[in-house]
Amino acid sequence: METEALRARVEELIRRHDLIAPGGDVTCLVSGGADSTCLWHVLTELGYRVSALHVNHALRGDASDEDARFCAEHFGAEVVDGGGGATEDDWRKIRYSFATDRLRATGHTASDQVETVLYRLAASGVARGIKARREDGVVRPLLNVWRDETEEYCRAEGLEFRTDESNSDTKRGLIRDEILPRIRELHPAADRNLLRLAEQEPSALDELLASTAGSRRLDLGAGLTVVREYDQVWVERTPVALDGEVRWGEWRIASKLPGLKVRAWRAGDRLAGRSKKIQDVFVDAKIPRSARESWPLVVRGDDVVAVPGIVEAEGVRVERLPSPSSGVSTPPART
Repeated sequence: METEALRARVEELIRRHDLIAPGGDVTCLVSGGADSTCLWHVLTELGYRVSALHVNHALRGDASDEDARFCAEHFGAEVVDGGGGATEDDWRKIRYSFATDRLRATGHTASDQVETVLYRLAASGVARGIKARREDGVVRPLLNVWRDETEEYCRAEGLEFRTDESNSDTKRGLIRDEILPRIRELHPAADRNLLRLAEQEPSALDELLASTAGSRRLDLGAGLTVVREYDQVWVERTPVALDGEVRWGEWRIASKLPGLKVRAWRAGDRLAGRSKKIQDVFVDAKIPRSARESWPLVVRGDDVVAVPGIVEAEGVRVERLPSPSSGVSTPPART
């Protein structure tokens, strides 16, 4: 194995996600296994100021004590008592409760990423992987390295590591030892395909839809904008400069006045020079709520100059075209 090439891959991921400042301090959460041993050594070789922390859950008697001694001797790790808890989730929370005042790194690999995707698909129907940086700031620099590569790296660098035989009794062990081998029988590239699924970054639209806090607008291109106001979401036409004439749905709007645009209604819009809200204008005109988001407004800056078919403005000409389905001509509304 070319260990220098593996270190370069890790450094590329660190820089791409801005996980650790160049030459910065980082505390590796080490178990003594190949993954965390590889992590500790790679970060040290890359010039980071690395310390180590081992959380002893004392779940395997003498073997747990041996792991703790190994980490203290080989990494100079601080060993803390992580006793308590009864489930994998409990132990995970205990592990991450230590050293919260420091930047911490874990040895999660691409193999862990694949196992996580499979578990979350089965448990929630969502193909969501491990983040390179957790919400609490814990970073995962080895997410582009496979588990077998961490073992090869340790052997190539002459690094000892421990093997946790109890891993096979966990949910992750079930996926690793039984489910993934069967999936590989379906397709030999199953691991890499699942990794690609995990690595899909959420789009700006995904992020907009994931929250109901406040309001946000997103230009989708092709003349469309998606709008979210708290838990309400709709798609509207992107504002268009009124340079001569504009078609907006069933409306034709024309003007030679400078600086005008046509856009959809936004909450809080008011008539220029007046205190009346456009929402109240719609209510007074008995415009159905379902039609308001797509109704065109003629604006200059944030001021609403005209509301086609309802509020006129000098120098703005409006014509409502017949609906394609009706075949009936509607007289133009002139302003």
